Amino acid sequence: MKLQYINEKYNTIYDVLKNEFEISNRLITKIKKSKKIFLNNSSVSSLQQIKKGDLIEVLLDFDEDSTNIIPTKMPLKILYEDDSLLIVNKSANIAIHPSILHYSNTLSNGVKYYFNEIGLQRKIRPVNRLDRDTSGIVIFAKNEYVQECLIKQMSNNSFKKEYIALCEGVFEKKEGTINAPISRKENSIIERCINNDGEKAITHFLVLHRFSNYTLVQCILETGRTHQIRVHMSYIGHPIIGDTLYGNSSNLINRQALHAYKIIFVHPLTKKIMRFISPIPEDMKKAYEKILENTKGSNK
Repeated sequence: MKLQYINEKYNTIYDVLKNEFEISNRLITKIKKSKKIFLNNSSVSSLQQIKKGDLIEVLLDFDEDSTNIIPTKMPLKILYEDDSLLIVNKSANIAIHPSILHYSNTLSNGVKYYFNEIGLQRKIRPVNRLDRDTSGIVIFAKNEYVQECLIKQMSNNSFKKEYIALCEGVFEKKEGTINAPISRKENSIIERCINNDGEKAITHFLVLHRFSNYTLVQCILETGRTHQIRVHMSYIGHPIIGDTLYGNSSNLINRQALHAYKIIFVHPLTKKIMRFISPIPEDMKKAYEKILENTKGSNK
């Protein structure tokens, strides 16, 4: 995988790396050490002078050490793959990152095994994060440059993430915005709470369907704080069903009924708009059907 640019306005290779490709200083250092910078097919330094019409290329394919992740064979539901990205549909009840409790059975372990199978020696780089019991789309970048580009899109809000949630109670408003800062709850490693001194957190919601005691909503994240949707839904009095941390257990589903169903972003290399949708998982479908059935029964 490589970046290419025919020079029109820059004086040095470094100018192209910083201003045209927008590569971080840290990654520039790695690329320089690996001798992956080329001017008209010849390896050069980043300080090389250039003229109009010169072809500048940067190769981004170099092996990396990922021995910190244990490869674990598991089925991966791959939605899309190219030289830059691996996009998978994560099931509930699986963590993304290894931890003390989940050292070898996370999604990253499965991706590591898959990379080994296809002969790809890369660090495991999940771009977006989902809670263990939240299902849906997760993107893995195949190199540091792609990861940097997508994180930058997230920070400037050009990376769109949409979720589907089943919540307790009936929403009065058809749509709205929750703007409430979030911080870690005192004396808790996991739990978050609304705190005026916390980090900015904004969630937009749209009601898709109202039932007698529940509401199906679409949530669009403007920021990406830990547990953001779960905390915000609980804050407005409509916790996600099955969310035992911020709400209540449920006989409809044995985890929070939250699914990351849609993402939209610009591909870092092709610059095309990419859209992906993950089907609603079976456990959420069944919960929805039970609610619908109960609602019909109560109307008899």
